[in-house]
Amino acid sequence: MSQFKYLYSPLKIGSVTVPNRVVFSAHLTNLSENNLVGERLTNYYAERAKGGCGLIITEEQSVHPTDHAYEPLIHAFHEEVVAGYRKLTDKVHGYGAKIFSQINHNGMQCSGMYSRLPVWGPSPVYDPIHREMPKEMEAEDIKEVIDGYVRVLGYVKAGGFDGAELQSSHSSIIRQFFSPYYNRRSDKYGGSLENRMRFAFELIEALREAHGRDFVIGIRLCGDELIPQGLTLADVCQIAQKLEKTGLLDYINTSIGEFHHLYMVEGSMHTPPGYQLYISSAIRQAVDLPVFATGRIKDPVQAEQVLLEGHADMVGVVRGQISDPEFAIKGREGRIDEIKLCLSCNQECIGKMGINLPLACIQNPAVGKEKRLGAGTLALTPRRKKIAVVGGGPAGLEVAKTAAQRGHWVTLYEKNRELGGQVNLAVKVPNRAEFGDIVRNQLNVINHLPNLEIKLGIDATAEMLLSKNYDAIIIATGSHPGPRFLPGANQPHVADVWQVLNGEVEVGQKVAVIDGVGFHQSTSVAEWLAEGGREVEFLTGGLFAGGDLGLTLDLEMWSSRARKLGITLTPNVYIQEIGPDYVKAANNYSGQVHCVENLHSVVLALPNIACDTLYHEIKGKVKELHRVGDAVAPRRAQAAIFDGTRVGREL
Repeated sequence: MSQFKYLYSPLKIGSVTVPNRVVFSAHLTNLSENNLVGERLTNYYAERAKGGCGLIITEEQSVHPTDHAYEPLIHAFHEEVVAGYRKLTDKVHGYGAKIFSQINHNGMQCSGMYSRLPVWGPSPVYDPIHREMPKEMEAEDIKEVIDGYVRVLGYVKAGGFDGAELQSSHSSIIRQFFSPYYNRRSDKYGGSLENRMRFAFELIEALREAHGRDFVIGIRLCGDELIPQGLTLADVCQIAQKLEKTGLLDYINTSIGEFHHLYMVEGSMHTPPGYQLYISSAIRQAVDLPVFATGRIKDPVQAEQVLLEGHADMVGVVRGQISDPEFAIKGREGRIDEIKLCLSCNQECIGKMGINLPLACIQNPAVGKEKRLGAGTLALTPRRKKIAVVGGGPAGLEVAKTAAQRGHWVTLYEKNRELGGQVNLAVKVPNRAEFGDIVRNQLNVINHLPNLEIKLGIDATAEMLLSKNYDAIIIATGSHPGPRFLPGANQPHVADVWQVLNGEVEVGQKVAVIDGVGFHQSTSVAEWLAEGGREVEFLTGGLFAGGDLGLTLDLEMWSSRARKLGITLTPNVYIQEIGPDYVKAANNYSGQVHCVENLHSVVLALPNIACDTLYHEIKGKVKELHRVGDAVAPRRAQAAIFDGTRVGREL
């Protein structure tokens, strides 16, 4: 605690005192049930309250039937939400945390796909994601939405919340009225800043008139829309000052960007930690209200620095508490090294939102399954087993860790002199070093388990394993590059990404990267080669280069970097032939041939195959045998962690 002067100190926000400055800010989860708060979402938030978080702000609660932007959006305009609210707030309060409800209307960023209603907005300006032209709201529509906010705030109060947050950040009708880009009106709600703020003024006044001044109400502002003719930080500082002068708000939360720049709203590891702090810092200098910060706050030490330097009064940590719900309590107790640091990979949190699936985490299989897998559910085994784990990548480390935590005697064999498996390759490429935290986080736990022995540099054989009479053997031997089925792929100048990153081959000046995975294995290697001065052409069968980077919000920044580095991007092709100094490809649709000539090297990024020989050698010869991770089938790191957790709990 001596190193945390501010982070674990209380703060008064309006009529509420929060116990510490760690905020679990509003974010989508897709964990609602029938568009209501149910058991899964309740347990999800309660787990973070139990973990020491001072304030939880729920995901947005819709105030009107015209706002159904995505399928599981909570319909707070139905009175039946109150029962679920009460169960949620009672559980969170039981752990000493405070909880606010974020209430919102997505405006023109909605979709009629689910509601079968027209989308409403301040002006007929379409959203860049849904691309649905909204109806320009009439005076009666504006009043109806304001009435919806008032009604929902009543349900929020009845549900036991400590306060409410009005969303005016990346997806909100309030911001759209504020914005000169989205608000093209010529009536009293458009034109000057004062007019563009009229909707917000009327809304806040209506909320206070109906529900009094004592209930906490704050607002989350988008500090910069990052688009031409959009809101700038200077504009938003003025907005913050004008809102403060009403005397009707209790705090200001912050954000950055909107749907044109979602990769800035939820920055991946390619954005620097604390990249949004300049927003909260500027607004805090403009107002006296408490100001919240967010944007890749990685650990309690960084959070303390944010407060110490005066950038904010509260620190939003979302992905850090998704990854480790005990983020706050571990920091408070000085157990910082035990925090499972977020990678900012966006693969299971942001990525799942993009395909309408429930929130998850690459490192924390308990997300959304807290009742079954959350803190305190890992029971000691009634019978301790002697267990061997073969392979020290993420899957092997996870199963070994989980089994040892349950009380089993575990020996892990790794043939290399370093643990980590393919993670050790992933961190070699540009801006991916934080991916190494996945292994560091595992080892920070493993190193404190006396019943887990790690043996490096040992290539475990079937004979050796069988001779030791293990009760259970887990094969986590991973995967390796598979056969090269492309015509001409076995020539000396053709290499796979493993060989390139391990320095096993000399890559020539002009290179073709052939992508069969659509993810970082290909895009990052192409970038790495180009940064080294090579002339690179990137060929892929996908509609565009880096197809799977879109879900993790890495695509825009990678594409920008690729163009700056001069990488030629050639999508929509299949490889017909790899020649001695050329690659011949054809367009997927037209069949038109594209030939890359005068090549010195060709680099293949293709799916791996499982290393499962050892598994088959001992199958049927041991009491209990399991495979995990890529040794079952090559997949991404989250599958390795999930496999390891599942098998470790089953042993």
